[in-house]
Formats: sequence, structure tokens, C-alpha cells
Amino acid sequence: MKNYQEALQWMYGRLPMYQRVGKPAVKKGLKNIRAFLDLLKNPHEHLPVIHIAGTNGKGSVASMLASVLSESGYKAGLYTSPHLKDFRERITVNGKPVQMKVVTGFVRRHRDFIEKQGLSFFELTVAMAFYYFKKMRCDVAVVETGLGGRLDSTNVVRPILSIITNIQKDHTDTLGESLVEIAREKAGIIKPRIPVIAGFPSLEVKTVLEEIAQKNASQILFVEQEAPSYYESDLKGPYQFKNIAIVLAAVERLRMQGWHISESTLRSGLLHVKENTGFRGRWELIGRNPTILVDTAHNPPAFETILRGLNKMVAKQKHFVLGFVKDKEVKEMVKMLPAEARYYLSAPNVPRAMPIEDLAEIFKKYALPFETFQKVSDAFEAAKEKADRDDLIMVTGSTFTVAEVL
Repeated sequence: MKNYQEALQWMYGRLPMYQRVGKPAVKKGLKNIRAFLDLLKNPHEHLPVIHIAGTNGKGSVASMLASVLSESGYKAGLYTSPHLKDFRERITVNGKPVQMKVVTGFVRRHRDFIEKQGLSFFELTVAMAFYYFKKMRCDVAVVETGLGGRLDSTNVVRPILSIITNIQKDHTDTLGESLVEIAREKAGIIKPRIPVIAGFPSLEVKTVLEEIAQKNASQILFVEQEAPSYYESDLKGPYQFKNIAIVLAAVERLRMQGWHISESTLRSGLLHVKENTGFRGRWELIGRNPTILVDTAHNPPAFETILRGLNKMVAKQKHFVLGFVKDKEVKEMVKMLPAEARYYLSAPNVPRAMPIEDLAEIFKKYALPFETFQKVSDAFEAAKEKADRDDLIMVTGSTFTVAEVL
């Protein structure tokens, strides 16, 4: 394994990756990751960690918090998933991605153990992140769960703060069919006597979280009001004021623990999230005349939120470039779409993608006008060709659809 590209090819080719293949890649249990971290001398035990789970918003909250901590003078590690363009987006320190030579060396050194132990792609990346954050002597690491919480590979940490952004129906094939079941999985990140912040729970979810927090003797704070409009962020979108409210609560709790975060660095951190973390793909404006937005919304609650935001935007004609993965509630999302828009359908280039023929059938059922394309890039080009200066193009439906456009 001579270079970064060879290391990537080996990881993508040999290890099961949830983002590409779905449920078969999920390794339930923490035995694998604990064995690997033991081999690495448990780097996660030498780091203050902020641990974040949730259905929607956890990437935004994680990136905002890392940005605020960075602006406050701390060396902040950030672990998120999936990536949009480059694997190294998953592991950053003060916005700088993990070095290519570190990725290559790590995979080369531990390849035999990874193969023998049967590690998943996600287990490898979590271990790599903790190794790198310790190597870089981070003051703090902000760590986003991949899927669920209780059995997620990141759930080996004893954090200084746990955050659950919200809980909605998603990944029901893995986490459970009901909100209560999903809540129990995500609440698995609650640790004994570690404070918890939970954002905008429904009544049934709140009941579950209160019960589990009580069992753990953990103080739980529920955030149920959006942030005031004077807290602005460079992450735009109708949903970000909820995420900012969660960040404000987290910052207040961190201050109580002795972290020095001033009001000015808080505001500066919120305003420079993209610059400080490289975070992209959430209500991101990538073009004007016509207006072109991309958003990685891929489940009904997220879809409903972006459509509400689009309803408030004035455009002569709205165009949607859409591609989904097949294990999502695609019918539920499609039936929300406005009849007067134009639709350009494709399938993102991953094995989990919903075949274009299946998506077309759903659109026929709801009598929505559409065209189909073999590639997401072709669908995007067609939308740009047909859109006038006063129109709006929205690219959404999947992280992978957005990644191909970006």
C-alpha cells in the first residue's frame, strides 16, 4: 500500500460500508471496536469528548460546536460521517482534514488486524479518528454517531457531555419501527452521571429519555425553543435555528464545566462553521441566476422542513434534481412534493440507490411531471439548461446525490 489512493481503494473494496451497501455493513456490538482501540492503547480515554446522536441535525450541531471551540482557542477534533467528496472530511482538527500520509500509514500498519477481526469501514474510521485526535493532542473531540447510539462504534466513550439533536423515524430496518424503540437506541449514548441535552422531543420520546437519564443519574435538559434570530450562522436553512438552540444549551453547560467560551467567540464560531470545519451540503447556495441550492435531506421530517423553506422563496419556476436510496421512505417524501414544480430524476452511484425505474413508478402514482437521467450530473445539467434566471433549482434526496453535484 504505497499511497493514499491505494489505501482508499483497499478500504472501499474490502470493508463493508453502510453508506454504500446499507444494513449488511452494520456490525452490532462494540466488541470489534474495543479490540481495535485496545491495540491502539485506547486513545479515546485520553480525550474530553462531546458525543452527539440524533436523526437530523447532528452533523450541523457537531460542526457548529467544533467551530465555536476552535474560535475559543481550543484544538478541536471533529468526527462526522458520511463524507461528501473526500474521505478525510470525516476526521478534522480545527478544520484541517487528517493528512493523507496518516490515513495511508494507519491502514498499512493495521491491515492484517482489520482483516482478521472482520472490521467494518465505520469501525476502522472511528478508531482512526481517536488515534489521530490523540496524536494531534486535541483539547476536545466532537464525535457524531453513525447510526443509532447504543451499539454505534463511537459509543465506547465516556463523554463530558451527551447531545441528542432530535429523534424521528429513520433507519427503521435497523433501529426499530416505533419512535419509542428508536429513542431507546439513540438514548444508549446517555452515560452514568454525564449531563445530557436533548432537542425538540415529542412527548413519547421525552418520556423515554427522562426514564433513561434518571436510571443513569444524569441531568437532562430539553431544548424546546428555537434560538433567537440574532444568533446567526453561515449554515443557512429553515432548520438551523433549532440546531443553534441546541448549541447554545451545550455551550452553557460547557461553561459550567469550566470551558472558556466568550459571547464573541460563540457568535464568531457560529458565523464561520464552513471555514472552521469544511461542513457543506446543508441548504447550501451554489449558484445564482438561477438560484441553485443543495441539501442532503433524506428522510420525511427533513424533507418536510426544506419544502417549508422553499415555499417561502419566490421563484418563477422551481426545479428539483432528485435521487434517493432504496431503504428510505421515498413514497412519503415524494407525496409531499408540489405538483407545479419540474422534476429531474436519477440514481446516485451507490449500490443502495433506488433504481430510476422504481422512482419513476412512484412519480407516476402521484401524477408528478418528471424526466429520468442515467447520471445525477446529467439530471443537474438538464435542470440548469431549462431553468431561467428567475427560477430555483433544488438538489436533494440523498447525501450521495448532493455529493455528485458538488
